[in-house]
Parts: sequence; C-alpha cells; structure tokens
Amino acid sequence: MNIEELREYCLSLKGVTESFPFDEVTLVLKVQGKMFALIPLDNVETQIALKCDPERAIILREEYSAIVPAWHFNKKHWNSVFIHPSISKDFLCELIKHSYTLVVNGLPRKLREEING
Repeated sequence: MNIEELREYCLSLKGVTESFPFDEVTLVLKVQGKMFALIPLDNVETQIALKCDPERAIILREEYSAIVPAWHFNKKHWNSVFIHPSISKDFLCELIKHSYTLVVNGLPRKLREEING
C-alpha cells in the first residue's frame, strides 16, 4: 500500500478531512477536527502514525516489528506503522479503522450521530 492508497482509504471514511497544519510534509487526517492519522510524506520508508488504545498498542508492538511507538508523540497510544510486505493491506485498513473508531467514539454524542447517520 502506498501513500496515495493510504490517503484514499482514510478519506473514504465518513467525515474525514485532511490538512497540512504542521508543515508541508506531514499529512494530517481528522474526523470532526480530531486527529486519527498522520502520514509523513518526506520519509524514505512509507509509514503512517495511528491512534491506538494502550493495551492493544503493547500487543501490536510485541507481535509486529513494523509497528513502533510514533515519533510524533510521546504518548503510548500512538504508533507508527511502517508499510512493507509484512503488513497486509487488509491488516493496515483494520488498524486505520480502529484509530478512526477510537476518535469517533470519543466525540460528543451529537457529533457521533452526525457521522454515524
């Protein structure tokens, strides 16, 4: 999965917008103004930083060498996923959806209802 495919999948999720608030090389994906994914565009290796619940983050990091604590944040619930052959497209989409769902579930009820229809 390349950067454009990552971007397209994220934008296919309901209510997602993109911006470059930090610099011109970090694509930020948000739902209702809350970040759920960051894609650094200047790296040699394709990667995406995703939000993850702390318990799941520990399990993922232990099982997959391609998942490391995100360089963007000092918080343990963000992970960088380096995209290479060990990460399937389906698994990556599941990780993105998990991050998106965590953010949506944390929104006020009215905003959740707007997204969920």
